[in-house]
Amino acid sequence: MSHETVYAISSGKGGVGKTTTTVNLGTALAEAGERVAIVDADLGMANLAGFVSLSPDSTTLYDVLAGDASIDDATYRLADNIVAVPSGTSLDEYAKTSPEGLRDVVEELRSQFDYVFLDVGAGISHETVLPLGLADAVVLVSTPEPAAVHDTKKTIELTDRSGGEVAGLVLTRTRPDGDVSHEEIADRLEVPLLGTVPEDPAARDSVYAGTPLVVFEPEGPAATAYRRLAADLTGVETSIPADDGTASAGSTGAGADAGTDPAGGNDDATEREAAHDDVSSAITEAESDS
Repeated sequence: MSHETVYAISSGKGGVGKTTTTVNLGTALAEAGERVAIVDADLGMANLAGFVSLSPDSTTLYDVLAGDASIDDATYRLADNIVAVPSGTSLDEYAKTSPEGLRDVVEELRSQFDYVFLDVGAGISHETVLPLGLADAVVLVSTPEPAAVHDTKKTIELTDRSGGEVAGLVLTRTRPDGDVSHEEIADRLEVPLLGTVPEDPAARDSVYAGTPLVVFEPEGPAATAYRRLAADLTGVETSIPADDGTASAGSTGAGADAGTDPAGGNDDATEREAAHDDVSSAITEAESDS
């Protein structure tokens, strides 16, 4: 298994599938028995709150960073072995937060979960740069489009300035007839190519269904790519459909026992389990902003 357990999922440009990548990597690992936490580290433009069907007075990462709640209070179960820590949507609450508190949040989650994924906001701001230096490694997400690749270069520079380490590049919405090879794009950015996720209509359908792609259409090309990426990134065995439609194991790592409380013993998180059919609109919004 990789020694890296906290990953910042980042992009220089919105709309490239960053949130989709975060959710599907986490879900693939959770299905393999790993305890996973997804954190909405996009403090200014939070978009994970709807994943857990929060009411207006629900506790979020905003409350934690304001010193008014514990991280356990802001942890919500999405499904077996996977929880989310959403940020709020109120600008007034955002103004009360101290982004520096994210350091303690990450360390506490690191001690409770096998893997922590930080869904980092696009652009340049203090709360965007901070997670890049807190994570063990940064996963860059981009489409092959020139504008997205150009902005990815900026994220690489920000990661370097924050003292972070780039794990590599994930290219989404790829097509076999692209003008530039995927390897060439990674070479130009001087980072490893971690994987590619092909254009797949099921990805958009899964968003409207409110279900992670790896669950919605597990044997589809994009879902298969995400499972392979999760395996390659972490060393955890994931179930990757073979060409004949049967499942094969990806990578060689050993996952944690299935059924382990994903909140590290936090019964409150279990009680706040969210129904997948209630989160469709939130995922749609997340995809528009991710």
